Amino acid sequence: MFSPAARLASKRMLEIRQVFRQFPQLTVESSTSRSFSTALNYHIDSPDNNPDVPWDFTDANKERVKEIMSHYPSNYKQSAVIPLLDLAQQQHGGWLTVSSMNTVAKTIGVAPIRVYEVATFYSMFNRVKVGKYHLLVCGTTPCMIRGSREIEDTLLKHLRVKRNEVTKDGMFSVGEMECMGCCVNAPMITVADYSKSSEGYTYNYYEDVTPKRVVEIVEMLRRGETPPVGTQNPNRIRGGPAGGNTTLLGEPKPPPCRDLDAC
Repeated sequence: MFSPAARLASKRMLEIRQVFRQFPQLTVESSTSRSFSTALNYHIDSPDNNPDVPWDFTDANKERVKEIMSHYPSNYKQSAVIPLLDLAQQQHGGWLTVSSMNTVAKTIGVAPIRVYEVATFYSMFNRVKVGKYHLLVCGTTPCMIRGSREIEDTLLKHLRVKRNEVTKDGMFSVGEMECMGCCVNAPMITVADYSKSSEGYTYNYYEDVTPKRVVEIVEMLRRGETPPVGTQNPNRIRGGPAGGNTTLLGEPKPPPCRDLDAC
C-alpha cells in the first residue's frame, strides 16, 4: 500500500499535468534547452501528430531500413534506433511524429518510450515542423565571438520569423545548434535540406559567413539554386589562412644530423 505522503504527491502531480493540458502555451523551452533546435518539454496531441495518424516507411525506405538493420547483430537491432529515426525524419520533411517514432520502435522491437528517450535527448531530432530548408546557426563560443548572434538576427529579420518558427510559405526555419566542429572557419551555419524528402536530403556546412552572405544563401535556396558549400571567404581554401600561407612555404630543413648522440 502507498503511504499518505506518496498518495498526496501523486495527486499533486496529476493536478499539475491537468493545468498544463489546459494551458499548452505554458509549455515553453526551458533555459537549459533553449539552444536546441526544436526542444519540447513533452508531447501534446494535435490533428497531424497523434498516435492515431498512420505512418510507415516508403517502399524505397523499407529497403534502406533492411540495409541499416543488416549492420547490427540480430540480438542488438535496437542499436539502429538513431539511423532509423534520422531516416524517418528525412522522409517526413524534417520532423518526427509520434506515429513515426512508434514505427521505429516496432521495427527494432522495443517499447515506444525507448525511442522517445532518444528522440528527445538529441537536438538533431525535431519534434515540431521545420522548414524545407532548416537553417542552424552555430552558437558556441568561437562562432559567437565571430558574430553568430548577428548572423542569427539577420536571418530572423530577413525571413520575418522567430527562432524555431517556420515561414508562411513553409520553406525556411531558423534554429541554433551547439558546436559544429569548424571553429577555424567561424562563424558558420548548417542547412538541412528536406525539400526532396529522404531521396535528395543534404546537410551542408557554410563557413566564414557574414550577415550579407547568409541572406544571399537564403535567396539562392529560394530560387532552387545550390550555394557553394564550405568557406564563403574567397581568400581562403578550406581551413587555410586568408591570402594563403605565410610560413612553411618550402620544404622544411632536415635536422643537422641523424646521429642524435653526435649532435
